[in-house]
Amino acid sequence: MNLEELFRSSWLRYEFLDNTVAEYLITAAVLLFGFIFKTLFSRMISGLMYRLGSRLWSEANLPEFRRLLIQPLEILLFLVFLYLAFQVLDYPMEQSDLREGDPFLKTFMFRTYQVFVIVALTWVLLRFIDFVGLVFKYRTEKTASKLDDQLVPFFKDFTKVLVVVFSFLVILGSVFGVNVTGLVAGLGVGGLAIAFAAKESLENLLASFTIFLDQPFMAGDLVQVGELIGVVEKIGFRSTRIRTLEKSFVTVPNKLMIDKPLDNLTLRTFRRARFDINLTYDTSSEQIRAITRDIQNYVDQHPRTNEDGRIRFLNLGPHSKDVMVQYFVDTMDWNEFIDIKEEINYKIVEIVEKHGAEFAFPTQTIHLQKPRAGKHEPPAEQAYFENSDIK
Repeated sequence: MNLEELFRSSWLRYEFLDNTVAEYLITAAVLLFGFIFKTLFSRMISGLMYRLGSRLWSEANLPEFRRLLIQPLEILLFLVFLYLAFQVLDYPMEQSDLREGDPFLKTFMFRTYQVFVIVALTWVLLRFIDFVGLVFKYRTEKTASKLDDQLVPFFKDFTKVLVVVFSFLVILGSVFGVNVTGLVAGLGVGGLAIAFAAKESLENLLASFTIFLDQPFMAGDLVQVGELIGVVEKIGFRSTRIRTLEKSFVTVPNKLMIDKPLDNLTLRTFRRARFDINLTYDTSSEQIRAITRDIQNYVDQHPRTNEDGRIRFLNLGPHSKDVMVQYFVDTMDWNEFIDIKEEINYKIVEIVEKHGAEFAFPTQTIHLQKPRAGKHEPPAEQAYFENSDIK
């Protein structure tokens, strides 16, 4: 008995759902092979892709490339092995093989497979875009301009959105047979409703282009928008991410970034320090003149301040005589600014103490007046109560 006769007489020739047991075994073997070796093949393919474009992305290394692409490539390769495995079975693997009379389960599984293939390809493209964005990020870090630092993440996100929209249209057209051209043309009828629904998103998108063209701020600038103060970390096509001085991460829509008054603190030439020195009311005019003169001289001679410092006896407050202190520090760094301000504050305290003056705090002075000698009339309040009818 030869192998052909053995096969015909054995259980391998038994059919189930129009396919023999042998065909099912071959299908399972192909799937098992793909599941075991998909990681190896994905590493080989990613390495080949990296070597082909190594001249374009010499700034990034192979581990970064594989870190982004291996997982989506594994899914895509497994779907390829799934396609090869089902070629052995009597099962439709082409769009033209589906018929109107086919069972729902068969049609559903085939449509689902097509969707997964397109999604996997989209995932590979998105990860590849991330890698290209990483390459350009390395390049922009070597330049002095900040404009390219914010353009790279913007166009990376914008390209990813276009890829996702295109993939969605491909799924509608190739998988579900939707007339995409007619669908896009038909959107003109409901375009007004869609425009109103996407009003905020469109405004933020247009605002992002305004930010890039007008450049009121860039990534890395310290800005103040309303009550919010922080460093711009990223400018997206919908919102701007700001790291506040409290180290929290705030997302602000781009429309608000251009509608509200925005103070770019990084573009200031100096940082201003302004506060009042509250001296007690028993401080003499000679002491105040000496204190203001010494503080003015120290501020003017300080190497990190300019000549616009003003020290003036400005106000007679309810509890103190107030001396205004205002000066400008030649730095944009916050930590350096507070260090210089602390140094000047110590010197101000020394000057006040040197001239024998004291700092004031909210107090009240109550004067008690004794009755005049020879008069025995009680105070008005006492006389009132004594003359009243209260018993």
